[in-house]
Amino acid sequence: MNQHAVRLESDPDSDHLSLRDFRRLSQFINDYSGIKMPDVKRTMLEGRLRRRLRATGCTSFSEYCRYLFDEDGLDQEAAQLIDVVTTNKTDFFREPAHFEFLRYHGLPALRAQGINSIRAWSSACSVGAEPYTLAMVLDDFAADHGPMSFFILATDLSTEVLASARQGIYPLSMLDPVPAEMRRRYLRISDGTRPARGPLARIIPELRSVVGFARMNLMDASYPVGDPMHIIFCRNVLIYFDKAAQANVLRRLSDCLMPGGYLFIGHSESATGFDLPLRSVSNTVLQRV
Repeated sequence: MNQHAVRLESDPDSDHLSLRDFRRLSQFINDYSGIKMPDVKRTMLEGRLRRRLRATGCTSFSEYCRYLFDEDGLDQEAAQLIDVVTTNKTDFFREPAHFEFLRYHGLPALRAQGINSIRAWSSACSVGAEPYTLAMVLDDFAADHGPMSFFILATDLSTEVLASARQGIYPLSMLDPVPAEMRRRYLRISDGTRPARGPLARIIPELRSVVGFARMNLMDASYPVGDPMHIIFCRNVLIYFDKAAQANVLRRLSDCLMPGGYLFIGHSESATGFDLPLRSVSNTVLQRV
């Protein structure tokens, strides 16, 4: 270790996040959210936390950690801390094969069972692209196959992205993956723009009304989602968890799924090796048995 690094580690009031404080933070983040924070993410965490230092009035990372862990600051700060570390990449019609499976296989199979009222859950909804995509697909299917009611629960750990998702307002460029006919039916283009964002569009009220947003932590011991779901999306979340956490999350998700219902996970994720009441029916699509 060079002299500069030694100075940073030994100086608790330096303008850098010490290894000791990073590991205290990473342990809390992992215990709270399941997100792994190896040492290589130290610089990333330091950069993201600077605005929390300003917001709390702390002048150094060591003072911020004292506030959190020694002065009971976590009661007020935990949600904001998690907001800055969560990754919220999302797109409309992301991993489109999942929506094609749902449109041409999953929904017809549910309809064949006499199910005409669908309950769906987007369990890591970020700014809302996934649940609104799901709402478009469900509404479009109902338009072609006869009346079908549906409700989508959309949850996330981050309060910040949930606030954005509830508004249902997006840069028009973000909506490029939405098919043209669906853009016409489900979006309203704004006449104005916002600096650096360009033209905006908003999800129509009829579609926003069938999506309910709530904060939920997938590391909690149970998921209070009400009646069993027909469809659950939990995509590109498991990759941040260790194997034990993955198994627990998948087991709890399975408990929330009705027999014959579908669980969609990310294309880089797998449920292989876990003892679960699920069978594979397509690439990263699982069905409750």
